[in-house]
This record gives sequence, C-alpha cells and structure tokens, in this order.
Amino acid sequence: MSASRHAYKDTDFGDRQQAAAAARRAALEKFRTAPVVDEAALQARQAERAANAAAREARQAARRAEREAALLREAEEKIARAAEAERLAAEQAVAAVAREAELKAARDARYAARKAKTRK
Repeated sequence: MSASRHAYKDTDFGDRQQAAAAARRAALEKFRTAPVVDEAALQARQAERAANAAAREARQAARRAEREAALLREAEEKIARAAEAERLAAEQAVAAVAREAELKAARDARYAARKAKTRK
C-alpha cells in the first residue's frame, strides 16, 4: 500500500501533543465561559422536579390501589362462583338421591305386586 492511499494525516509526536494541549485549552475555556447557575432558577427546577415526583408517586399509588381493588373484586367473584357451583352441585346431589329413592320405591312396588300376584 502506498503512502498516498492513507486517509489520515502523517503527524509526528509533537504535532499530536500540541493538538492535545489545544483541545485541553479549548475545553477549559468552554468551562470558564459556562453561564453561572442562578440559585432561584435552580431551586425552582428542583421544586418542580419534587412536585413531579410527588405527582408520579400519587399516580403510581392510585394505580396500585386500583389493581389491588380489581384483584379483590376478582377474588370475591371467584368465591361467589365457587359457592354457586357448590350450591348447584348440592342441589343436583339431593335431586339424584331423590330420583334414586323414587326409582327404588317404584322397583319395590313392582316387586311387591309380583309377589302379591304369586301368593293369591
């Protein structure tokens, strides 16, 4: 590769050192010319940030309370559904026992009628 194909400048150590010193001076000058912070404006910004943080906390607490209330409602509904299902199951069990009793009574009546027929 020839020297003309390089995209960078061929600098020696002294040039790089001078460039670094110039950059340091420029950064220092930029820092020196920075505007002075106004205490009133700083306190106003801090108060605004504190107010925003308090409002954010309040919104988060409200959302948390809303989620907890929704979970509580959901749990109550689930308990109510389970109680209703249990009540229906109990009713069905009672109805099934009653049906079995009716069938047994009918079967016993048929049996008794058959026996009574043979005894005559």
